[in-house]
Amino acid sequence: MLTGLAGKRVLVTGGAGGLGAAMARTLAGQGAHLVVADRDGAAADALAREINGETWEMDFLDTAALESPRLEVDVLINNAGVQTIAPIQDFEPAAFRRILTLMLEVPFLLTRAALPHMYRQGYGRIINISSIHGLRASEFKSAYVAAKHGLEGFSKATAREGGPHGVTSNCVNPGYVRTAMVEGQLKDQAATHGIGEGAVLETVMLARNAIKRLVEPHEVATLVAFLASEQAAMVTGASYVLDGGWNA
Repeated sequence: MLTGLAGKRVLVTGGAGGLGAAMARTLAGQGAHLVVADRDGAAADALAREINGETWEMDFLDTAALESPRLEVDVLINNAGVQTIAPIQDFEPAAFRRILTLMLEVPFLLTRAALPHMYRQGYGRIINISSIHGLRASEFKSAYVAAKHGLEGFSKATAREGGPHGVTSNCVNPGYVRTAMVEGQLKDQAATHGIGEGAVLETVMLARNAIKRLVEPHEVATLVAFLASEQAAMVTGASYVLDGGWNA
């Protein structure tokens, strides 16, 4: 049984569905109080009611609104993300900026907002949902790969600064997770690679895996719960891979 989560205030971005919702449910099951942050307020409200949490309806692309707030949370999970698939020469600059904003600048702004409270109390957990693409590159995902590589570096810098104050910072690096975002990539991947949608899973998404299946959201959520717990007090500046052997 993990300890130290009961009563802890946890903020998870992109928390209304998919991987975010799985993490929220898992941590709530360990006794944490969840703040479900998402631009879809109705979906966030529904989940918050289910787990006795609360909702923060927020479009995180509105970065100006994140420059002044202070967050009084014990655990921050930077999870919100999007994906665009295209060759570099065809990649729309606006789409590139959108991905870097949401998946690199926003984690910086939220961490910046959360650290003063964490430092005052001498305790905090920053958990950044990265990706195998934070460690390895794939073609046609230049913005996503760039954002996740940047998040890895930012997470390590946070670990160095936060350590003396009792704050840990780690990345979680899943392969392809069974979520709506991954399922939505099938059509784009098929068009970009010039293959049928049915072949994308086998020849693209799982081609490098030793275990030929998608990662389940609850598997990622279980690791996140560990990193948020007392048992992970000495784990910081690390990147935890769940990729079925892709990176072996």
